[in-house]
Amino acid sequence: MPKIGMEPLRRRELIDAAIRTIGQRGSLDVTVAQIAHEAGGVSPALAHHYFGGKDKLILATMRHLLRELGGQDLNAAIGQAETPQARIAAIIAVNFSASQFTQETIAAWLTFYVHAQQSEDTRRLLRIYARRLHSNLVFALEQLTSREQAHRIAEGAGAMIDGLYIRHALGADAPDAGRATALVEDYIAVQLSSPLLEGPSGEK
Repeated sequence: MPKIGMEPLRRRELIDAAIRTIGQRGSLDVTVAQIAHEAGGVSPALAHHYFGGKDKLILATMRHLLRELGGQDLNAAIGQAETPQARIAAIIAVNFSASQFTQETIAAWLTFYVHAQQSEDTRRLLRIYARRLHSNLVFALEQLTSREQAHRIAEGAGAMIDGLYIRHALGADAPDAGRATALVEDYIAVQLSSPLLEGPSGEK
């Protein structure tokens, strides 16, 4: 029987191990036993007890990553932002935070995107992430430009973030969060300064 009070710690260890195992292999073709071993020798039976199987462990891992993207770190950063520009910068920075923008986590994210083609649960979680990112960006951008343009710029920024994850997954160099953040910020700044954005409907 697991020790009382150990479940939250063991669950977190297994989730972290799942990220590493999936990231190292670049595939969801892993077993609970492999994940449990990566977690420091946690018994596979205990992993099954906590999560009920590999599929539920994978979904729990995705939810954990999504909570990090939209949880306390983001809320704290946004809460300190005094301008729309600062809010946008905070949103972008969280997407390239140290807990997300690592080789193993990037590889795990790409694996989840591939898995979404066959899994409705995975697809639903990724859609939630995309909608939340878009909504957060639009809220700030609407204070700087028209609603129509805010949605367009937010869509482009979201695509850039996804694209930078893909690009870094292909590279041999360690992910550079500062450079990635600057690229997305530059894109948004250029879009906001475009003459095409003058006027509520984008008239010149």
